Amino acid sequence: MNDVAIVGIGMHPFGRHDGVTGMEQGAVAVREACKDAGLKWNDMEFAVGGSAAAGNPDKMVSMLGLTGLQFTNVANGCATGGTALATAYNAITSGVYDLGIAIGFDKHPRGAFASNEPVHPVDGGLDWYGGSGMAINPQFFSIKINRYMNKFGISHKTLALVAAKATRNGSLNPMAWRKQAFTTEEVLQSKMLAYPLTQYMFCSPGEGGVAMVLCKAKHAKKYTDKPIFLKAAVMRSRRFGSFEVKSSWLPKEENVGPTVDASLAAYEKAGVGPQDVDVAQLQDTESGAEIMHMAENGFCEDGEQEEMLQKGETEINGRLPINTDGGCIANGEPIGASGLRQVYENVLQLRGQAGARQVPNDPKIAYTHVYGAPGISGVTILSS
Repeated sequence: MNDVAIVGIGMHPFGRHDGVTGMEQGAVAVREACKDAGLKWNDMEFAVGGSAAAGNPDKMVSMLGLTGLQFTNVANGCATGGTALATAYNAITSGVYDLGIAIGFDKHPRGAFASNEPVHPVDGGLDWYGGSGMAINPQFFSIKINRYMNKFGISHKTLALVAAKATRNGSLNPMAWRKQAFTTEEVLQSKMLAYPLTQYMFCSPGEGGVAMVLCKAKHAKKYTDKPIFLKAAVMRSRRFGSFEVKSSWLPKEENVGPTVDASLAAYEKAGVGPQDVDVAQLQDTESGAEIMHMAENGFCEDGEQEEMLQKGETEINGRLPINTDGGCIANGEPIGASGLRQVYENVLQLRGQAGARQVPNDPKIAYTHVYGAPGISGVTILSS
């Protein structure tokens, strides 16, 4: 097995950037990642890129250089960035390439993510799902967390604790979009958008770009004094019976979601367990998602989130810091870049370069989880 190292990272700040295309933001991230590794674009042997709304990533070669490298475009909903990284990881572990780059960027219009496509091919183009108000964000996730709260005793205050933590962490992150820290009470009192979720509990579609240079681990010291090792990069799709976005029905017996399968496979591949993780970035399309994903990724049992969050265990200085950069709630979600943003943050944490939001006690193992419609999950595990 050819182990993989991340030797360069680059990011264009998330937010709204009028006059700058999504692809241009991606190109900024690529140049920063190459600079971080002491390399140039023409050193790359291959590239993998993803974008949902800002053009085919392979067109970036016109901005970066026509070097003839293999460039693969990927798309996997909100898991697009994670898929780009996993694809690059597989290209190196297969032994085909020694050095390459994973890229994600996007530029979404203002307003919530909406569904405007048929749920099934047999619909004949009828948009009954989105047309009935079941946009991916916010209506579906409000239904999903409402159901979860009822089953496992999660309170409204706990939803607000997640969002308040995200905004505090985002206020410490120079790359974040939203840098205003809200109190738990301010989150609870913000406008109710889709019960039980208020305005400040949601992320928003946004803009940004992230890139990272990967190589065979045995070559890592050529490019950096602080290589971070990618021990697992796993993607899984939904099983029959999984409760997912755009499911028009459910069988009587419910099954686990794809996050559970991706998480278990990643732990096995990396040779670690949830108890070994020092810092985690979990998909938080809204605050309820972070709560549910804590259990799905093995960090607690269903319902234990209530006590964990009340005790502050997921704060930067807590037992298991989660979404230390502010997550999607503070950063927004440019779909192509979101999963790579999580890994970018974990690389900084493992390098000890996260500044005011640095996790104490020299973290060694970092975990990311991204989830995309209509039921795709990606997990990475990194070590220093």
